[in-house]
Amino acid sequence: MVIALTGATGNMGREALKELLQIKYIKKIKILILPDDKRDKKIKKQFSGYLSRIEIVYGNIADSQVCRYLVKDCSYVINLCAVIPPHSDKDPQKAIECNQIGVDCLVSEIEKIKENQPKLIHTSTVALYGNRNSKHIYGRVGDPLLVSPYDIYSATKLRGEFRVLESDIEDFVVLRQTAMLHYNMLLDNMSDGLMFHTCFNAPLEWATAEDSGRLIANIIKEDQTRDLKKVFWNKVFNIGGGALNRVTGYDTLNDGFKLIGGSTKDFFDTNYNSLRNFHGVWFSDGHLLNDLFHYQTQSVAWFWKELDTRNPLFKLGKIVSKPIIKKFAIERLLKNYNAPAFWVKSNDEGKIIAYFGGKDKYYNIPSDWKDFPLLIENKDENGKEIDYNALKASENEKNFDYFYDIDQDDDKITIKDLQAVAEAHGGKLLSKKFEKGNLREKLIWENQDGKQFTASAYTVIKAGHWINPIYTENVWDFDRLSKKDKIFAQIWYDSHDKDEDYIYSFDENFNAKIKKID
Repeated sequence: MVIALTGATGNMGREALKELLQIKYIKKIKILILPDDKRDKKIKKQFSGYLSRIEIVYGNIADSQVCRYLVKDCSYVINLCAVIPPHSDKDPQKAIECNQIGVDCLVSEIEKIKENQPKLIHTSTVALYGNRNSKHIYGRVGDPLLVSPYDIYSATKLRGEFRVLESDIEDFVVLRQTAMLHYNMLLDNMSDGLMFHTCFNAPLEWATAEDSGRLIANIIKEDQTRDLKKVFWNKVFNIGGGALNRVTGYDTLNDGFKLIGGSTKDFFDTNYNSLRNFHGVWFSDGHLLNDLFHYQTQSVAWFWKELDTRNPLFKLGKIVSKPIIKKFAIERLLKNYNAPAFWVKSNDEGKIIAYFGGKDKYYNIPSDWKDFPLLIENKDENGKEIDYNALKASENEKNFDYFYDIDQDDDKITIKDLQAVAEAHGGKLLSKKFEKGNLREKLIWENQDGKQFTASAYTVIKAGHWINPIYTENVWDFDRLSKKDKIFAQIWYDSHDKDEDYIYSFDENFNAKIKKID
């Protein structure tokens, strides 16, 4: 068996490669690496004993010829490559090239193979769900995809996922990766202002890179031993970490700072981080993937202990005074182009509104931590009393209307279900016929702007896609859309006022723009 793997130099990719090499019947793994990616040396060193089974293909995923060679004679193609934040913020064009154009190239070359076509395992992201808070802290596949304004990473991953779902590949799966714990994460987050994007109350369900790599290998092994056609292929799943790995942004920072003897409150002021416009959710359906492949073995608590063991330098942090660490390690990043404090100082109106709701709301953030509402201290985002433990236990409570029974078997879904969802979006199902239960059937829809698009029933009602401007241009128009879209509105208005009337966009140079709706 031959397998193609992209993203092998990344944190999840290296773990997946390590696990795949333990499968004896995989004779060769073709890994795609950019010609200028110096991490290929680390791959060669780490896997020096397996180089006879690894073929390095140097090239760009956005190159059709490279993709053609990569997928040739393969049984599986595993796409783990992505340009993620902060790299996508620094170079949005690379994100478009990899996450969008590259996916199209890869999918197109697989589609051309008519005999012995490889199966595609494509990783997407939790970022598609956009900003969440206590009002809808749990989510699942099928929830609306409200990618956060100015997040080019999530926008390009959204487009790439849609391309996979609407492809002619016989067997594919989309795996939406949650927040991922890896051993380089603390150092990676000390290079720019990205960590200040994380809302203190953002729900984060972590999975480790090792568990994620184990998942990929387990999929291959299980697919070789039993028929997964009905329960797995041609579907979307959330890669979750389970109940033990559900925390908030504040918890995550706190766990990291404990390694140097401090806390979030020691090193952060209350106004360092965004109030909204992040991405994160706890999964009410994360168990589905684990039930199939049993990959969840590592907890958040285990990870931080392991990280502490691996990095003796953290002990030095306990010796240095907290004010010095704050000044020289944290405050220097507030001047970075990617930090909210920088946006405020430079009067970047679009980002101030997107991430805080406006300057007035930024300046009204309580300056004292005792007045700042934290979920883990039983206060919701507005400072109202809330039972945090009860909130965490509310996994199976349903407070979202999908406008059809999302839990019914696929073969029970009728054209009336599809029509109801389209109408809730403010649009229409134009197709007059639908074979009951045939969720991959291509149908014609019309969105609330009167624009027609083609998508399968699964893509729309099961995967949560609904075509709007962000699918074709860098325009985030959810203030306007949510006024007519009953599905979008349920999530969007959790963190946006109903009288907000903004269109967020990028210009040709990826500068943030904002304008009032006429």
